Amino acid sequence: MSEIHQIENVIPRTDVVKCTARVGAEIRNIKLSADLPDQTILAINRLVLEHKVIFFRDQSHLDDAEQERFALRFGKSSPYPEGTTPIFDIDSARGDLPSDMWHIDWSCMDAYPKISVLRGVVIPPVGGDTVWSNTAAAYLDLPQSLRGLADDLWAVHSFPSASKNLCAEALSGPRIETEHPVVRVHPETGERTLVLGSYVARFVDVSKYDGQRLFDLFESHITAQENTVRWKWKQGDVAIWDNRATMHCATKDYGDQRRVVRRATIEGEAPVGVNGRQSVARFKFIQPLPSVNSSKSGIGRSR
Repeated sequence: MSEIHQIENVIPRTDVVKCTARVGAEIRNIKLSADLPDQTILAINRLVLEHKVIFFRDQSHLDDAEQERFALRFGKSSPYPEGTTPIFDIDSARGDLPSDMWHIDWSCMDAYPKISVLRGVVIPPVGGDTVWSNTAAAYLDLPQSLRGLADDLWAVHSFPSASKNLCAEALSGPRIETEHPVVRVHPETGERTLVLGSYVARFVDVSKYDGQRLFDLFESHITAQENTVRWKWKQGDVAIWDNRATMHCATKDYGDQRRVVRRATIEGEAPVGVNGRQSVARFKFIQPLPSVNSSKSGIGRSR
C-alpha cells in the first residue's frame, strides 16, 4: 500500500486542506493527544514531511504537559540551550523578543531540532501571524548555476546570533558556533533544502562583502511569496513544522497587545551536505542560559 493510501486510511483526504500550492496544510477533525494511535502519529509525521508545516485549530484542551507528551511521540526532546523546561514560553510581555527575523530554530547547533510544535495560548485580536517558507522549493527555484554554487558553500551559524548582520563579533557569554552546508540533504525525503537564516554569521572562505550579497540572494528566494504561508493564529491553534525544510518569521504588528505561544521541540540530526560531509560544531554550548522566565537571550524565540 502506498504512503498516500496509508495516510488516507487514517486521515481522510477531505480533512487535509492545503493553505498554498507549495507549503502548509490545515488538518481538520483531529484532537491532538499523546495517546493517539501509532498510525495516526505516523500519518501526521508524513503530512509534516509533505507540507512542511501543518496546522490544527481548536486544540485548547492541550496544556503544557500534554503538549510535551504529544511532541515526544515524534522523537526525543531537543537539548535546547534556552532554559531547562521542555515547554518554552514565548511571551511578548517580557519585551525581549526579536521579531521579523527569518530563521531556522537553533541552527547554530550541530544537530538542531527536526520538528517544532507550537501552541497558541494568548493571541492578540489583530496581528501576530507567523510566516513559514519552504526551503526545498526555494532551492529548486534557483537557476542551475546558483544551485551548483549553493551546493558547494558552507556557512558559520552562531549564538549569540549575528541577526541580519553577517559580521562575526566577539560576544561574551555562552557561545555556540557550527559550520553547516548551505544545502543539506533531507534525511527522510532526500530533498535538498537551503540552510540559512538569522543565525548565519558568515560564509566559509567568502569575503564579508561577497557573503552579504550571496546571503541576500539566497534569502530572497527563500522568502519569495510563492514559497510562503502565513498563519493567522487563534487561541488553541497548534502548528507543527519540519525545521529541516522550512524557515519562519514572526510578525510584530500587534502593538501593545500581549501574545503568548508555547513551543516543544524534537531533537534532530546533524545536517549532511550534497558531498556527504556532515556539519561540524566549532564551539559547544557549555552552561545553560538563564531560566525560561528570566532569559534575555531572545534569538530563536520569535514565532
